[in-house]
Amino acid sequence: MRAARLHEYTDDMANGLTVEEVDRPEIGSGDGVLVEVEGAGWCQTDNHIVEGMWTDYVDQDLPMTLGHENAGTVVEVGDDVRTVEPGDRVVCHPVQTCGVCRACREGETMYCENQSFNGLTVDGGFADYLLTGERSIVPLPGGVDPVDIAPHADAGITAYHAAKRSVRDLAPGDTAVVIGVGGLGHIGLQCLDAMSAADVVAVDLKESARELATDLGAQLTVDPESEDVAAVVDDFTDGTGAAQVLDFVGADETTALAPDIVAAGGDHQIIGYGGHVHEPAQALVNGEFSFQGNIVGRYTELQELVALVDRGDVELTTSRYDLGDINTVAERLEHGEIDGRAVITP
Repeated sequence: MRAARLHEYTDDMANGLTVEEVDRPEIGSGDGVLVEVEGAGWCQTDNHIVEGMWTDYVDQDLPMTLGHENAGTVVEVGDDVRTVEPGDRVVCHPVQTCGVCRACREGETMYCENQSFNGLTVDGGFADYLLTGERSIVPLPGGVDPVDIAPHADAGITAYHAAKRSVRDLAPGDTAVVIGVGGLGHIGLQCLDAMSAADVVAVDLKESARELATDLGAQLTVDPESEDVAAVVDDFTDGTGAAQVLDFVGADETTALAPDIVAAGGDHQIIGYGGHVHEPAQALVNGEFSFQGNIVGRYTELQELVALVDRGDVELTTSRYDLGDINTVAERLEHGEIDGRAVITP
């Protein structure tokens, strides 16, 4: 089968992956599921993996097939699998869990002590076939296209996870600020709109992204290059600040906004990454706000997101590419030339 493989870390996105022929994976356990990949989302995290940014956090054995946002059709199952069968269309949570550690028993998928992560620690879905496990499979409703929903396997549940966490502390009339209306941000904005009665302010450098934010329900958009974000938020909230900030950029410039835009007792949710948090301890004490990290989401949250998609409350803006164009996708994303999500269709 064909697979897009990372052989060595590089900053050169134009030549990061090599499409080559490899053996089709074989099911080696009773809970194994082999999926023919129909759609695999390209994520900014894939760029960071190519750059080697994750080597301080996880063990990676190269060469490795990337791709952690996967959906397709089941073609083979292990002897113990009962929830799906060949022919079923599914979306795949990127984490394969053990089911028996304390974190798993508490439902905290991302904290599994024995996890494997497709496209990050084991082979992923930028290939014709993906090997995963029954505990990671979410069957799709009849009207949902695997190609369209694939990016929800990571981008979607990460955005949903942050939005769900924020909604708990958003009362009607509160303000939520969404920073970055890109691949994750445009999903998070829709989740906020569907799940809360808060007013949403969207911040993005790109005019097309701000226009998309308005179409998706934002009450106000801000261009941080020509406008003072803190002043705009202050004026919009009558000096109160935003009860929740969802930062899908995670750059030094965006985390630095927190003391000036987060309301007392509020949260600056960090979803995007690459930057740092450099704030005086006194700023957190004075405003009693928090920085909150977010990584992917629980298996059950992917089920919940699929329900929102099936209801038409959340839609993805996507563009499709052949597996052979994978380095072009990486390069375009690196330069901010892709609106929404890019989906590889092996």
